[in-house]
Amino acid sequence: MARFIFLLIIISSPFLVLNAQIQKTILTKSDSIAAQKTDNSSQHLLDLALERFKDSLRKNELERELSMLKDYEQSKKKILNEQLLKIRNDDSLKRTIQIKTVDSLRKTSKGHPVAPFKDTLFKVYHRLGELSASERAIAITKRIQSIADGIKFNKDSFRIEQGVTVTDLFYGKKLVMSIVAEDALWKNMQVNQLAVYNKEIIQKAVSEYVILYSLQNKLKRTGLILLVFALTILIIFLIKKLFQFSRKWIVQHLEKGINGIKIKTYTLLNSKQEALLLLRINKLLQWSFIFLSIYLMLPLAFSILPWTKDIAEKLLGFVINPLKDILNAIWVYLPNLFTIIVLVTVIIYIRKGVHFLSKEIENGVLRIDGFYKDWAKPTYQIISILLFAFLIIVIFPYLPGSESPVFKGVSVFIGLLFTFGSTGSLSNIISGLVLTYTRAFKIGDRVQIGDTVGDVIEKSLLVTRIKTIKNEIISIPNSNVMNSHTINYSSEVKEGNGLILYTTVTIGYDAPWETVHQLLINAALATKGINKNPSPFVLQTSLDDFFVSYQINAYTHQPNEQAIIYSNLHIQIQESFNHAGVEIMSPHYNAIRDGNAKTNPTKPIN
Repeated sequence: MARFIFLLIIISSPFLVLNAQIQKTILTKSDSIAAQKTDNSSQHLLDLALERFKDSLRKNELERELSMLKDYEQSKKKILNEQLLKIRNDDSLKRTIQIKTVDSLRKTSKGHPVAPFKDTLFKVYHRLGELSASERAIAITKRIQSIADGIKFNKDSFRIEQGVTVTDLFYGKKLVMSIVAEDALWKNMQVNQLAVYNKEIIQKAVSEYVILYSLQNKLKRTGLILLVFALTILIIFLIKKLFQFSRKWIVQHLEKGINGIKIKTYTLLNSKQEALLLLRINKLLQWSFIFLSIYLMLPLAFSILPWTKDIAEKLLGFVINPLKDILNAIWVYLPNLFTIIVLVTVIIYIRKGVHFLSKEIENGVLRIDGFYKDWAKPTYQIISILLFAFLIIVIFPYLPGSESPVFKGVSVFIGLLFTFGSTGSLSNIISGLVLTYTRAFKIGDRVQIGDTVGDVIEKSLLVTRIKTIKNEIISIPNSNVMNSHTINYSSEVKEGNGLILYTTVTIGYDAPWETVHQLLINAALATKGINKNPSPFVLQTSLDDFFVSYQINAYTHQPNEQAIIYSNLHIQIQESFNHAGVEIMSPHYNAIRDGNAKTNPTKPIN
């Protein structure tokens, strides 16, 4: 069971990776759709912000007009207050819509990272003017990088200038980024709070970057790189020593004698081949460990230098990413794998139960009316095939990549190969099943199929093999067996009085029939392999022009020895008739009998 599960995991691994790649493609398409949706929503937020800005201008104008009215202009004051109230209500409604829009976008929008030094400082979600969110993120990243790459850095040069609709973050006279109310909505902050938050993050990141690339740190990194190289050389030296020791150990044991690898009586590898294989494996492992040490050293050395961290990540990614994809795909696939294991376990135990019942029936312990012993094994095989076919159908949807076009294409191709390649085989299999359940013959029966006579030595779903009396092995397709007549010489031997062997002799009319009957019966009883009970009997099959045809019939329980029994029977008939002086009229004779000698043979000369 464990081997089956391990084999299933190994076979499924390529399909798991393929399924993971398909899922990545689907996620990429989903991301592009989500990005388009975010851009549309950002435009809607921008439109709402513009409307709110216009409303705020209108509101300021109305408040100014209201302050200039006299006390007696109550009707105008009322109108202006109503307009102000409407503007406030509209503004509140539009802000609510903005908040709800941002909340809905948080579920799908991932934002565009600002990462001037590889690590993400914050993300940009909202477009500003003609710049999309991604373009804003790129522009901010470049500005921060230019500040860090400057000759002299002073973190106190950052300052915030707040305008009517936009709050700007400057470094000296250089604009770093602009913040609007919609940006603050994404962070659930006020505009000034978000400006201070971003300022502190940028100050800290640029300061750490400048310190990282100072002369002192460069000297430290150089020392660390030299240390890594020294450790790598030491590790390679130790690896060589270790494998030199293992090579000597193998050579020493070779001299003492290695038995080789045997599977029962088959020698898979003799002692020399085993020793040579061990030495080659030893060398392969040595170079593998050396290569692995160098490969792991390079990312470690590259990771020390900030400007080569990307190379280190790529080198590690060549190994880690495929393993991560496989392990992640296996982890995601575990529920389906457990389902398959449960289904396979149930089918295996059902099959074991059926196998137990078939053995009980085959051994005669369990008897079912109308169900013969020889049906037990083929019935078990048929049920096993049906169980495994059912298992494949059930677990197919749980296989990794079963919904992918590649998997479906391979399945269709295999189905076509099976359909076109198994036409004749399927006919033979069906014929084999019919022959089994009609019990036409069994293993060991003497049969005649068409013109072929012999003993059945093998009966499979595809062919029936016959061994003739000349030791010829003849394979007959089951479909041919079904299309020709079959004579079973052994069926009555096991279930009745035995097989009747018969042969015909022709005797002249001058011989009394009672004498001929007795001579034939005596000859049969004297033949080895002929049963005494039931006793042989004679039939007079015809009265011809010159002779009478007598047929001797005798029972035997040795149908597989027919040729020998027939030969001995014919010898005994000749002996019996010769001793009695009765002439056998086979072949026919045309002769004048007056004075002529009889055809009886003379006594053999000793």
